[in-house]
Amino acid sequence: MLEAQEQQQWFIYTKKLRGENMVQNSLPLHWRKYPERYRLEGNINEETGDAFFPARVVDPKQGRKGKLVPVEMPRTGKIISLTEVFVGPQGFEKETPYFLALIELENKVKILTQIVDSPKEKIKEGAKVKKVFRKISDIDEEGAIAYGYKFKVVN
Repeated sequence: MLEAQEQQQWFIYTKKLRGENMVQNSLPLHWRKYPERYRLEGNINEETGDAFFPARVVDPKQGRKGKLVPVEMPRTGKIISLTEVFVGPQGFEKETPYFLALIELENKVKILTQIVDSPKEKIKEGAKVKKVFRKISDIDEEGAIAYGYKFKVVN
């Protein structure tokens, strides 16, 4: 018979084999996503001015000919579409209800993000928003707390 600790380790191992929680429980993934999550870093094609977030390896229009350079995305934008989530996915059950919105940044890049710290009546299409830094997740077996961007409605 397996001891309690061995049972827990076996349970975690079999979950990983099935692919469950692989993204949430990956400390190296948190480290690789720092520029994107902390600084809202994407890239821009120097020749055409097209901006991309998250950063791309190749420009979809110009292919390898386009010179992409890292750039920090604007920290402000506006809501172009939104929804209120009442039943959240694993790890977000305690945060419901919350708003998800498609934000168009000042440089026309669109990102999907959570809206926080805003009264419900102010969260609407066309509302101006700004980037804020918040905890994303703390349900990690390795103890890592993931931080990143969310957006807040401004007056």
